[in-house]
Amino acid sequence: MAELLTPEIKARIGTASPAIRVEVTRRDIQKYAVSTGQRARKYLDGDEAPPLFHFGYSMEILPPEQLRKDGIAEDKLIPPLPLKRVMAGNSDTAYHRPIRPGDRLVITRRLKDIYEKAGKTGPLIFVVTETEVKTEAGEPVLNEITSLIAR
Repeated sequence: MAELLTPEIKARIGTASPAIRVEVTRRDIQKYAVSTGQRARKYLDGDEAPPLFHFGYSMEILPPEQLRKDGIAEDKLIPPLPLKRVMAGNSDTAYHRPIRPGDRLVITRRLKDIYEKAGKTGPLIFVVTETEVKTEAGEPVLNEITSLIAR
């Protein structure tokens, strides 16, 4: 199999996006809870954020004309890949403590790895990112490892 990943692409491994700093509000938690169909009172009352709440905070807010055709912002952390069809791979989240109203969070995304494999129908490129959420005081909140697969 011919090597698809150039030295320039591989050199991006270990790079991180600028940290995002947010203050969590009770209303943010309540809106997310309602929009995702949560039923637990602790989520609906905004006392604690449901799982995956952090995902929206880690996305850049852009005007519609700066979004891709699918409505998502271009991920500047991931370098342009030679294979263009990208799909979700795996996601593994370790929660250290709940997110609560008033929390001041620091969210950092890092490009953990990029590698290729031979698939049944051709080459595949795996892109692994790590999202780390801590409080401003440095207390761990969660770590999430996700992978995308390009083919």
